[in-house]
Amino acid sequence: MIKFLLKGLIRDKHRSLFPALVVVLGVMLTVLLNCWVKGIMGDMVDFNAKFLTGHVKVMSRAYAENVDQIPNDLALVGVDGLMEELRRDYPDMEWVKRIRFGGLLDVPDDVGETKAQGPAVGLAVDLLSKETTEIDRLNIQKAVVRGRMPQIPGEILIGDSFAQKLGVNPGETATLLSSTMYGSLAIQNFTVAGTVVFGVNAMDRGAMIVDISNAQMALDMQDATGEILGYLKSDMYQNQKAERVQASFNAKYADTQDEFAPVMLRLPEQNDLASMIDYIDSVSGIVVTVFVLVMSIVLWNAGLIGGLRRYGEVGLRLAIGEFKGHVYRLMIAESLLIGIFGALVGTAVGLGISYLLQTYGINAGSFFKNATMMLPNTFRARITPEAYYLGLFPGLVSTVLGTGLSGIGIYRRKTAQLFKELEV
Repeated sequence: MIKFLLKGLIRDKHRSLFPALVVVLGVMLTVLLNCWVKGIMGDMVDFNAKFLTGHVKVMSRAYAENVDQIPNDLALVGVDGLMEELRRDYPDMEWVKRIRFGGLLDVPDDVGETKAQGPAVGLAVDLLSKETTEIDRLNIQKAVVRGRMPQIPGEILIGDSFAQKLGVNPGETATLLSSTMYGSLAIQNFTVAGTVVFGVNAMDRGAMIVDISNAQMALDMQDATGEILGYLKSDMYQNQKAERVQASFNAKYADTQDEFAPVMLRLPEQNDLASMIDYIDSVSGIVVTVFVLVMSIVLWNAGLIGGLRRYGEVGLRLAIGEFKGHVYRLMIAESLLIGIFGALVGTAVGLGISYLLQTYGINAGSFFKNATMMLPNTFRARITPEAYYLGLFPGLVSTVLGTGLSGIGIYRRKTAQLFKELEV
C-alpha cells in the first residue's frame, strides 16, 4: 500500500508537489532561524568569555568592586602560588594570567620626536611560553595581517587600523606611556612585530597585545596580575560546573576581611552578561516559538486546502464503492508521507545553509563601527542538537493535522449530494 501511495504522489504533481514544496520551505526556514539566533547568542557570549571574563575570573575583592576602572593598583599579588593552588585544586580547568591596562602609545619620527600618539587599550597575555594556550584561544595567529607574531621579549602586536592611524609599520618602535602598579609613571619602548584584526571594532581601534612578562616588568607588577581567568576544558561555558568551582574557591577565603583576598566570579556575574544572556534567551525563545507556530498554521492551512480541493476525487471514490474510513486513512497516510519527505528535505536544506553560515558567517561590522561592547564583526549560525528535530512539528504534525481536519468532511457526504456533485 505504501508503494502504491508513493507512486500516486510521484505521478500526480498537482496532489504532491505544492504541499511538499510548502513543507520543505517551512521546515527549512524554521531550522535556519533557530540556528541563526543560537549562533548570534553564542558568539556574543564566547567573545566576552575569551577576551574579558573567562568562564570564571579570580580578582582581588577591591579590584572586583572597581573592575570597570581596571585598577591595577588593586591587583592580586603572589600569583605564582595562587596559580599553583588553582591548578592543583581544579585540574579540569585551564588557568591563565591576564593584565588589562590603558596608556598612550607614542610613535617617534626619524629624529626621535613624537610623530603620532594615540590611546591604547592594552591586553597582556602569555605569548612566548611553549605551553601557552592563549594564542589559539584568542585566535591571535590568524588575526595577524601584517608582520609576524612576537618571538622575543619587547615585541608587541597592535590593531591594524590603530597602526594605520599612527602611521607605524611592523619593525618600527613605539613607546608606551602608562602608570605602574604603584602609581608612578611607566615608560617602555616596544618593537611592533605585527598588526592584527580581531573582527571586534572595540579592540581593533586601539588594541595593544603584549606578552604578560613584558607587561609585568613595564608596569612594575612582578608576581602580580590583574586577573586570573579560568576556562573549562570543553571550551563551552557550563553554569553548574562553574558554580561548583566558585563555591569551593570562595569558601576558602570566606573568613578573611582582607580587601586584597582573592574572589571568584562566574561569567554571568560580569559585565552585565547575566541580564544580556537572559534577554537574548527570552527573545530568541519567543522568536523561534512564534515562527514555529506561524509556520505550523501555514502548513496546517496547506493541508486543509489540499484536502478540500480533493473533494471531487473523494466523491468519485465513494461513488464506486470505496469505504469512507479507507479513503480517510489513505489521505492521512499520503499527508504523512509528504510531511516526512518535506521535514527531512527541509531539515537537510536548513542545516546545509546553517553550516555555510556557521563556516563563513555574515559580516556586519559596518553596523558596529562605534560599538564599545565586545561584539564580533562576523555573525555566524550555530547548529544545535534541537535543529535536527525542530522541523518535525511544523512539517509533519501540522500537515497531518490539516489533512485530518479537512478529511472529516468525508464522513458528512450524503449520497444525494454526491450524485448531484458528480452530475455537475
